[in-house]
Amino acid sequence: MTTPSFSVIGKRVVVAGAARSGIAAAQLLVRRGAKVTLSDVRPSLPESRELEAGGITLELGGHTLPTFTRADLVVMSPGVPMGQPAIEAARAAGATVIGELELASRWLAGRIVAITGTKGKSTTTTLTGRMLEAGGLKVLVGGNIGNALSAQVDQSTPDTIHVVEASSFQLEAIETFHPWIAVLLNFSPDHLDRHATVEEYAAAKGRIFENQAESDWVVLNADDPASLDIARNVRAQRLLVSVGESLADGICIDNGSIVRRTGGESAPLVPLTSVRLLGRHLLIDVMAAAAVAHLAGVSATAMTAAVEGFSGLEHALEPVTRIGEVQFVNDSKATNIEAARRAIETFGDGLVIILGGRFKGGDFADLGDALTARRATVVSIGESRSLIADALGATVNLQEAGDMRSAVRQAFALAAPGGTVLLAPACASFDMFRDYAERGRVFKQETRKLEEEWNGTREQ
Repeated sequence: MTTPSFSVIGKRVVVAGAARSGIAAAQLLVRRGAKVTLSDVRPSLPESRELEAGGITLELGGHTLPTFTRADLVVMSPGVPMGQPAIEAARAAGATVIGELELASRWLAGRIVAITGTKGKSTTTTLTGRMLEAGGLKVLVGGNIGNALSAQVDQSTPDTIHVVEASSFQLEAIETFHPWIAVLLNFSPDHLDRHATVEEYAAAKGRIFENQAESDWVVLNADDPASLDIARNVRAQRLLVSVGESLADGICIDNGSIVRRTGGESAPLVPLTSVRLLGRHLLIDVMAAAAVAHLAGVSATAMTAAVEGFSGLEHALEPVTRIGEVQFVNDSKATNIEAARRAIETFGDGLVIILGGRFKGGDFADLGDALTARRATVVSIGESRSLIADALGATVNLQEAGDMRSAVRQAFALAAPGGTVLLAPACASFDMFRDYAERGRVFKQETRKLEEEWNGTREQ
């Protein structure tokens, strides 16, 4: 909700990081009367001319101490670590340091639904927005996906609901950020290349609850003990969701439907036959979205219509094609061990998984049981190939590939009829690709090239 006393008129503000969120923050700050410097380690930006024409001063090629120590306010893009020397120097010189999510939230007129978790944030955020829209509510969706929250401020009205995907990088830099409904989907070790410990990562996730009041709501996954532990001291009202348990009070499964159970009675919300997503673990995302929609007063009919029209997100257990009797599935968004494990468990025998990239922490050995149970084969790629070999080489059939083209072709050659080739890397993409989306697109491109060649061979 709007913080009336917050003003940046005439203040010297430095925005650290010129990716999507940083640019949106810088443009918002200029509109609000600040003197803005946008600082980035890259030597050039494709948007430089437009940004300078809009009144933004650019500092490129690194974060310099004088720029930051002269600032009244420093706004952090989520991709910039808080421990940068320039940030520490700014803080020591008396500057206020906040994140882009925090900045934008201070000027919002509408309520916030914030969704976090190690896995499933984007699916849940997108589907929540669609359910609320189907219910006739005014909704803006963004944050860690789509438009940055700063890009939504000028459209925010008292009847707007902002559905915000919130990452740990965004949440670690909040002060007053206050969701009406906060959702924690799950928690497992991740981003240990950025967070010093698992406990630090958990603390960042838990900050989503810290400014909530007793009139607010928390939606929690009752099947995930780590999430319940993080939320053990929340002040807000709780609404639990569970795929595997018949809750006395909460959102669960009953008689083929997602239901709201209370007082021994079940009110149907969404038939399971309407869900069009691969993977049982994605069902908890649908249920969490239904929980938010229920709290917002959306009808079961509107929820069901939204679910029926939603076949999932690109790069999240996305069916690509079938070559012969082998299906190809793109789960490039599976960037940590737990996400990869859940993807593996979606499929049966004959699985070939493309695994690897830039390691973010965890233990590849945690995938061993799921892989051996499916007699799976691993094709490893990227910087983490040696780690994968050390963890899994003695228990699964393991091959290495130098690039995605080779990985796709090796995987197809190894796949049995009726099997699946799955890209679920359990790693970040930055050793080989710009981001997980580029990695997923390249996987799909190589798969379709292989399909064309295979079809051409059959026709000869």
